[in-house]
Amino acid sequence: MIAFKRLTVATLLVPTALAAAQGIASPTAEMVKATTSVAVGYVLVPFVVTSLKGLPVRDLREQDVTLLVDGKPVKTDLFARSDDAPVSFTILLDGSGSMGLVGKFEGARAAVKALVDQRIPGDDFALFVFSEGTVREQVSFTGDTARLVSAVNAVKPFGRTAFFDALAKMPDKSLLGKNGSRAIILLTDGIDNASELSRDDLAALLEGVDVPVYPSALRSPGSPISPVPGQSAEALLNLEILGHVARITGGRLSIVDDAARLPDSVRLIEKDLRAQYLLGFTPTGAGPARFHRIALRLSGPLRAIRVRAGYKGPSPPAKG
Repeated sequence: MIAFKRLTVATLLVPTALAAAQGIASPTAEMVKATTSVAVGYVLVPFVVTSLKGLPVRDLREQDVTLLVDGKPVKTDLFARSDDAPVSFTILLDGSGSMGLVGKFEGARAAVKALVDQRIPGDDFALFVFSEGTVREQVSFTGDTARLVSAVNAVKPFGRTAFFDALAKMPDKSLLGKNGSRAIILLTDGIDNASELSRDDLAALLEGVDVPVYPSALRSPGSPISPVPGQSAEALLNLEILGHVARITGGRLSIVDDAARLPDSVRLIEKDLRAQYLLGFTPTGAGPARFHRIALRLSGPLRAIRVRAGYKGPSPPAKG
């Protein structure tokens, strides 16, 4: 079984919280830089709001948002919006043998190229490749995108797939990026046949994680989503768990079977993260550490919200 550090620690600088206390904060690159020096127990809640047409909503004010924990309003001490702040992208790439079939790995290469083509100053990227039950760091966090693309191009798919085990390691790895806005981009064909972790283990480990996971499932061209002859029950099950992982971490699942569609899929991820908001609070320390469910309530018209499912720790401060 893989050891996994539960993440309920906000990794942001004190100036971010101070700026938030003055009203709506628009973090600079310095303000959203990640650090591990903040006291353990701070809970960071990234979220994305879109219109019913799927367009990012960028003009929310602090008074428009109410954070609910276990159904009750919570007092927050951080409200910030990214306003096109740089992002630290952790790319987790499936290098197993099944990715070498019918153009799937070529699609993964196209996805990485599309992601780095959308970069802005300050973005950094790390590349991890998994196969044969191991995860290898191919490129540590860097702004050198040519090095990243070269490393992806050099990968030769082989071996079995253990993406549950690999994904469980990524939240800790994502903290090594320099930016406070972070995301894990998982590129896989969605078939796990070698993990020690079960799907329930993985879901439990990721429940309290504050890094959104964006899985892109690269299916064989022409493979249907519905259960028909030729598609295994295993593949359907693993696509479902990928969707669940995206939902509980505040990310979004995309299922792609045409490499030509991958740039559009990645652009949607990038738009999400450039329009991300952050809420934060310090638990009271009262009560046992347990899983608390998170929800958001917005004033104004009906809109879609993507937010992490909850956090693990003591009770939150009640809103007065």
